[in-house]
Amino acid sequence: MSTQEPPELSGRVALVTGASRGIGYGIAEALVARGDRVVITGRGEEALKEAVERLGADRAIGVPGKAHDEVHQAAAVEAAMDGFGRVDFLINNAGTNPVFGAIADLDLNVARKVFETNVISALGFAQRTWHAWQKQNGGAIVNIASIAGVSASPFIGAYGMSKAAMVNLTLQLAHEFAPVVRVNAIAPAVVKTKFAQALYEGREAEAAASYPLGRLGVPADIGGAAAFLTSSQSEWITGQTLVVDGGIFLNAGVG
Repeated sequence: MSTQEPPELSGRVALVTGASRGIGYGIAEALVARGDRVVITGRGEEALKEAVERLGADRAIGVPGKAHDEVHQAAAVEAAMDGFGRVDFLINNAGTNPVFGAIADLDLNVARKVFETNVISALGFAQRTWHAWQKQNGGAIVNIASIAGVSASPFIGAYGMSKAAMVNLTLQLAHEFAPVVRVNAIAPAVVKTKFAQALYEGREAEAAASYPLGRLGVPADIGGAAAFLTSSQSEWITGQTLVVDGGIFLNAGVG
């Protein structure tokens, strides 16, 4: 944990799913850095415990479990309410991508698992935070989608379909939860995490060369975007998907 003086508490609380490492941890870190307290979830108890220690035990609570488990969803929201008395922000980051290959040969049971973890769990968490706090008190939700959800995504088709559903879930929630809760999504390109390692391992320089900004993303890039979308500076933004991609979509033009 940092030896720097912790920031003053903002009074706000965020629930960040899938946050023991990677993008989720980067988001939790950005929110804690501005003074929020966080409840973070993850499947591995030890990794979650270490993440809480790095964030600060007075600023973070860890709730282990699987995102699609409704008992776990309830426990995470309850931990926020019992531990911190509120849950202003929900960041739906938990996700899975267990298959790599042609969609023509996709095991439908695997596709169901991907949707259950990546989409249905996000809806479940949104429902629970809405009823526990946000309906009466307001707040914001940020869904972590992917550029795979707004373009063709060869060999990770199930993941891409689920992230496209995440974009539409964002629209549905933004419409229904307005005006008290703003709901937006972030669609990252490849971010250097264990989750995405197969996409760049052993060829990072080659992979980064295709990005106009000359590098792959890092978790702090997404953390900064999430901090913005849960701040007062974005109070007139809802139902949007913010693409954070190092400019990779610029290469889709003609010529």
